Amino acid sequence: MLHEFLTTNRADLIDRCRLKVTQRPAPKATDAELEHGIPLFLDQLIETLQMEQASGPSRSREISGVSGGETPSASEIGVTAALHGRELLQQGFTVDQVVHDYGDLCQAVTDLAFEDGVPIQVDEFRTLNRCLDNAIADAVTEFAYQRDSLIADKGAQALNERLGYLAHELRNHIHTATLAVIAIKAGNVGLAGATGAVLDRSLIGLRNLIDRSLADVRITAGIPARREQISVADFVAEVQVSASFEARSRGCEFTVADVDKELGVVADRDMLFSAVGNLLQNAFKFTEHHTEVSMKVYSVADRILINVEDHCGGLPPGVAERMFLPFTQGSEDKSGLGLGLSICRRSVEANNGVLSVRDVPGSGCVFTIDLPRHLLT
Repeated sequence: MLHEFLTTNRADLIDRCRLKVTQRPAPKATDAELEHGIPLFLDQLIETLQMEQASGPSRSREISGVSGGETPSASEIGVTAALHGRELLQQGFTVDQVVHDYGDLCQAVTDLAFEDGVPIQVDEFRTLNRCLDNAIADAVTEFAYQRDSLIADKGAQALNERLGYLAHELRNHIHTATLAVIAIKAGNVGLAGATGAVLDRSLIGLRNLIDRSLADVRITAGIPARREQISVADFVAEVQVSASFEARSRGCEFTVADVDKELGVVADRDMLFSAVGNLLQNAFKFTEHHTEVSMKVYSVADRILINVEDHCGGLPPGVAERMFLPFTQGSEDKSGLGLGLSICRRSVEANNGVLSVRDVPGSGCVFTIDLPRHLLT
């Protein structure tokens, strides 16, 4: 009988399954996965077969479940398989590996039975298939449920983190602007003084924060870019007017090289404006006091390059590779969300462009937006 064969060869079957598991690609199985997955299932399979050979075969369904898995209450095999699927997800395995675990046992049983010349009766083989079918279904179902829950939890955590950072930054800017307005209204200071400059910086910070957040919402929501033909010279002139106010409030010089009036791009103006604005805001923030931030726009073959260069002193080792990741800040100044460069890169890529950074040791860094060139009509 099959249950006697499985009982006699239990250790050999587990070793064969363990060998198959360890030979699969990473991630490698842990001792817990090897001890609690297939061995428990094998014991439940043996018990199911024994009961079906006894006088009360209906009791076996409580262990294995009925064909098709349509049992109104959880079977013992189903509970064990669900736990097994959950453990495999926690260990970094894929759903394919969950299925393979039970396939390994089926192959091991049939291979060993063939080698030993032990026949498997039709009813026994049906029971084996029913147990495997229900175990795989329950393991995969639990695996998918836990994976979806994990994804949802991570998404909610990321959203809450972003909203928390956004609220924190908005509150700081509004609080600072409010204090400046109160001081100005009291009549002790004027708009042209240091307090007026504080108010300017707060309002500029609010504008940049809102622009960046809107760009992030559009990209995250998958809203298609609204591309249009843009004169690069006109676009740069618009950016220059907007950015000059922030440069003055930061105490740095801002220069813009002349732009060939024949240069054009096809892009989403709002996304591109947000991307360039983010780069300039980043440069004004980190360039050393009273140094220069420059913007140069020129063409190379069929590409348009927008360079923003600062004098921050250069990048620390390893920062260039990480600075486009969300919530990454590479300097001692931790104001802001750490999202600007991440949103900037996504905005550029949404316009079929590439964003890169080049370190100039001892001087600063150069950010470059690389876009396809377009002839103006």
